[in-house]
Amino acid sequence: MAVDVWTSVLSLTGVALGGGLTTLSQRATQRSAERAEERRLKTATGEARRAEQLQAIKEFIACAQEAERAAYRRPEPWGGDDDGWSGSASAAMTALWIAERHLVLLCDPGLHGPVHTYARALNQAVWREIGDIEVNEHVEEHKTAFMTAARAGLAPPPDRTP
Repeated sequence: MAVDVWTSVLSLTGVALGGGLTTLSQRATQRSAERAEERRLKTATGEARRAEQLQAIKEFIACAQEAERAAYRRPEPWGGDDDGWSGSASAAMTALWIAERHLVLLCDPGLHGPVHTYARALNQAVWREIGDIEVNEHVEEHKTAFMTAARAGLAPPPDRTP
């Protein structure tokens, strides 16, 4: 009878041990899958954020180009506005300032200063607060600083995988 008891105890111990190992294996697999899903979600969110930032930068560049065109089209003698330049320039500057705020909300803080400085330089060029300096001379340095900062802000982060 003692052999029957030991056989039953050993059989029950084997079943318990097998069940425990199966549970541990399933839990480890589930945790690994959860971590992989978390990494995938983080990557997808990062890519979506980058796409949104890129779109905002494109929109700002388009608005900046329109403001620059308005600065070049400005009539020399300030006074009569027969062709509606003032209205179109005002609309271009409004769009530029909205796009600038959009960039400040979405992009890296390193871009905030250069985008504001570039928008301000364009504003000065449009409303001829630059004296006798040519428009491109006045905005080129600020445009370059903005483009450099935008490029740096869009650069992929350094790989942190071990």
